[in-house]
Amino acid sequence: MTTLFVSDLHLDPARPAITALFLDFLRGEARRADALYILGDLFEAWVGDDDPSAAGGEVAAGLRALADAGVPVYFMHGNRDFLLGPAYAHRAGMRVLPDPAVVSLYGEPVLLMHGDLLCSEDTAYQAFRAQTRDPGWQQRFLAQPLAARLAFAEQARQASAARQKEMIAGDRGAFETITDVTPATVEATLACFGVATLIHGHTHRPAIHALRAGGRAGRRIVLGDWYRQGSVLRVDPDGMALEALATATERVAPP
Repeated sequence: MTTLFVSDLHLDPARPAITALFLDFLRGEARRADALYILGDLFEAWVGDDDPSAAGGEVAAGLRALADAGVPVYFMHGNRDFLLGPAYAHRAGMRVLPDPAVVSLYGEPVLLMHGDLLCSEDTAYQAFRAQTRDPGWQQRFLAQPLAARLAFAEQARQASAARQKEMIAGDRGAFETITDVTPATVEATLACFGVATLIHGHTHRPAIHALRAGGRAGRRIVLGDWYRQGSVLRVDPDGMALEALATATERVAPP
């Protein structure tokens, strides 16, 4: 048996092929898994569980069918779907995890995160994240009409794209550094939780990194996005495989 991890699917009506790929994944390989973990950004945007277009009825049905088949489905909020609430989670049969969370994988404690908290050098984003995770802010936002929330989400996406374009034009190297994890933050986080393995998404830079934290060897597994193809981490008692859905790209044994 295998435990599966995915992140950054960014499912959106404008990209139906990726949604179809994910639904096939849920009906196929995921049915044979011990569990499925979705580490954030399942959707491209989420402005509330009452949005019939963003809610993804097919996705909820596919996830619920998987959960009803006996495969636990765990969900962690990302920076795009942090407003996904208990109504949709219940509809989809998902159990919501805090970020960060430590789970046991075949006897090994592993730290799970979406990954945006690790990008500590991006101070502008961290300030925005702190604001939008505030329960008071979320309550006020969700109280607005749906049309106003959709307009806000579109404006936020445009502002983010413009900021990234400006940063790349100014100094691409600095942009790559700021939008990636901060190594010192990664090491401090692993040392704080006392684990050797971290799995996260967010940066769209799939890889398995060896590192040292708290005076011992560790590893950081970064899940890839689904903009072009599905990226999945398969974990079993013999090791971990970070792969596209069709082609193996990297395999490692336990440390």
